[in-house]
Amino acid sequence: MKLTKSLKNPILRPNPKNDWENLVVLNPAVIYDEANARFVMLYRAAGDTVEHYIHLGLAYSDNGIDFVRQSDQPSLSPDYDGADGGCVEDPRLVKMGDWYYLTYAARPYAPGRYWLNAPKPWFNPPKDGPRFLSWNNSVTYLAITQDFKTYKKLGRMTDAREDDRDVYIFPEAVKGKYVRLSRPMFNCGPGWPNENPAMWIAFSDDLLEWPKPTLLMQGETWWESKKIGGSCPPLKTPYGWFVIYHGVAKKDDAYRVGAILLDLDDPTKIIARTKEPILEPEFDYETSGVYNGCVFPTGNVVKDGVLYVYYGAADKFVCVATGDFEALLQDLLKNGK
Repeated sequence: MKLTKSLKNPILRPNPKNDWENLVVLNPAVIYDEANARFVMLYRAAGDTVEHYIHLGLAYSDNGIDFVRQSDQPSLSPDYDGADGGCVEDPRLVKMGDWYYLTYAARPYAPGRYWLNAPKPWFNPPKDGPRFLSWNNSVTYLAITQDFKTYKKLGRMTDAREDDRDVYIFPEAVKGKYVRLSRPMFNCGPGWPNENPAMWIAFSDDLLEWPKPTLLMQGETWWESKKIGGSCPPLKTPYGWFVIYHGVAKKDDAYRVGAILLDLDDPTKIIARTKEPILEPEFDYETSGVYNGCVFPTGNVVKDGVLYVYYGAADKFVCVATGDFEALLQDLLKNGK
């Protein structure tokens, strides 16, 4: 079963009026705010600059399709003199209690126009410095908010040496432990159980300190032969934790999307896994942009039985695809591996 893309895609485009979002908007975190009956989106955005600083913008929607920006200023920005000084990007959101928990990828220096074969403008790396600094590696950080206007940045939750950016947490503890999925880029190859970058799982008592993760799953089919990574925070269902992930194919470097079900009490166990993509690049807004051939989900919501999957398209736009959630779950249970 494939998801249906909205006829209104892209649902969010770069905004020429604001210099921090006039080049690209993509990879949004989306959650449904029950108290105010609205969809809340935090979207990644960057302006037309050489440094390519990355921010998060805020938008609301009543129907999950038509989003309205809430400010001409970012909702969250890099702390330019801090550890996340280059970017705050690829957000994921979950709610626990009265607080929203935001995981986001960051770099110490702005990444520059990473899609071009050009020198990086960020700084002169020390020749004898640490690898994560000289390579400007990604690290995942945790922040909390209640109103999407003020945030408390709590610090990093991944190893700076591993370039780990596809990271998010489960929306509740499992048997008293918080759960994290991640995709450490360097945990692969000789000496590892996986040849290519894969999805790993870890458990924690406090969300910031994590033991070494264990391998959850790796690419198996042609469309995930180069690498896989987690995409959207898990959704709890009677059948298991529903998790959307992405795969990249060696033959065309395109990003496609699959789904898995994990055991409710032991999420290290995979119950079912899609054989074919449920979402893949097809249209011009997905095949032509900053990264050609990319659909990259980072947010999902279930409302009135409909699954909304929000994704970045070609690293330039925000899009949405939908499907009957129960039908998708049944198809996954019946036809998944």
